[in-house]
Amino acid sequence: WNEIIELFRAGMPLRKHRCRFKSYERCFKASEAVDCLHELLGSNQNFGPEVTRDQTVKLLKKFLKNHVIEDIKGRWGKEDFADDGHLYRFPPSSPLKSYPKKPSCGKEVIKFPDWNETKAGPSQEHIPVKSAAMNSEMWYKRHSIAIGEVPACKLVFRRELTQTNIEEIWKSMTLSRLQKVLGLDSLDEVLDTKFVNSKHIVKNVYNVNKQGIVTLEDKSKELPHWILSAMKCLANWPSCSDLKQPTYSGFERDVFKTIVDYFGQMKEPLLTFHFFDIFVSVLGLLQKPSKAVEALQISCLLLPPENRKRLQLLVRMMARISLNQDLPPLSESVRTRTLMVQVFSRCILCSKDEIDLDELLAAKLVSFLMDNYQEILSVPSALKSSIEDHVVHLQRVQIKYAGADSDAALPPPSFCHRITTGEFEYQRATGSQEPLAALLEEIVMNKEISVKDKKKKLKQFQKSYPEVYRVRFPSPETEAMLFPEKTKQKPPILMWALKKPFQPFHRTRSFRM
Repeated sequence: WNEIIELFRAGMPLRKHRCRFKSYERCFKASEAVDCLHELLGSNQNFGPEVTRDQTVKLLKKFLKNHVIEDIKGRWGKEDFADDGHLYRFPPSSPLKSYPKKPSCGKEVIKFPDWNETKAGPSQEHIPVKSAAMNSEMWYKRHSIAIGEVPACKLVFRRELTQTNIEEIWKSMTLSRLQKVLGLDSLDEVLDTKFVNSKHIVKNVYNVNKQGIVTLEDKSKELPHWILSAMKCLANWPSCSDLKQPTYSGFERDVFKTIVDYFGQMKEPLLTFHFFDIFVSVLGLLQKPSKAVEALQISCLLLPPENRKRLQLLVRMMARISLNQDLPPLSESVRTRTLMVQVFSRCILCSKDEIDLDELLAAKLVSFLMDNYQEILSVPSALKSSIEDHVVHLQRVQIKYAGADSDAALPPPSFCHRITTGEFEYQRATGSQEPLAALLEEIVMNKEISVKDKKKKLKQFQKSYPEVYRVRFPSPETEAMLFPEKTKQKPPILMWALKKPFQPFHRTRSFRM
């Protein structure tokens, strides 16, 4: 505010103008003010060339209302400024206030790990190395030289991992953990993995600042500076050390409306259309908050870095505004927290196909996000440690002793050898028939199901696996033994039936007249 006023007062040309046969010194036309301020805003790094002429007129209306400018008769206080030939001037008293300068501080640059960088040895600068648990057998092998025994051993050199290899490890282990947390047999129903970019996961984990906010390599994808300034203003109200706030009434609502308009015009929500189902599936875990937090932590790692950063900044602002008692009400009829959920839910989560339940689902998820944003939008430390340990294990050199595994912490690799066709057919038959025979026996011995259901299951089994069924029941007699027939008693003959045999029905003539 103050910066633009200073630039405007310094850059606005003032000269003599005539109006109704009278001359006025050091003034300017309204259209000249729009031209000058529009050019200043377009060249200012805080605004940029996307500022429109209409927005410039709106700002000049605020200037007139708050006595930054006045008409040539000294009138101000209304927003009746128009892009025309009316004359205006600067008042003799400055509307600026003195503010302490913000102390400059150096920015720490977080270096993203370069996986292609050659390393001299097994140590990793960016990934901590944990010592493996050592049992008595491993201790004896490593220290046997002290007692004069040196078992035969050899070094096993692991293959070099490229950046692509490590990114795929991150993707596979992240999705595996997400599937386990959600308690699903497969992610296919809620997530199309082809939309999961492994590079996004790695950047979201390592390209962060001290506050855990994602730092973007492509600066063109950053939020505009004026939106960031507006969000900081409301998030830190009223103590904004790096902002120069005006004092006019309703300023905070104007700033809030600017933020709502910006996020409302996005074509796709921050959680993206592709990940809608995976975030909705987390709603089933809200009764277990710890599980829901972990599921959302991992799910948010899948987002594009620019979406994750905007989500971090937006949700943090929403949470702070909701808890800020010093901020004036942003609505006359709606509570501040409810207002945050209503206006920002759709820009955070919605489906590509319009569904009536979208708004309710989004509101429920956004409320949970606001309450737990610090945990949810941080990097899950347990997942990060496990993946880093796995990467280090794959990269380091192993010592393998004769007759022992290379590493007791992980299972040894298995290898195949070639077999004959006969051996393959035998293994295929025996290997597949044994569990099927056990299943058939379980059906036969199960006494909890009825005879009718047991016959139905056996018939289905016989149709699907006739060879296995024939081994268990080689003849119809063996099958009949499973269901012995019960002797049926004939009902007693009724005496009256013998005396009066059945008389067939004969139609008689009707007695109707």
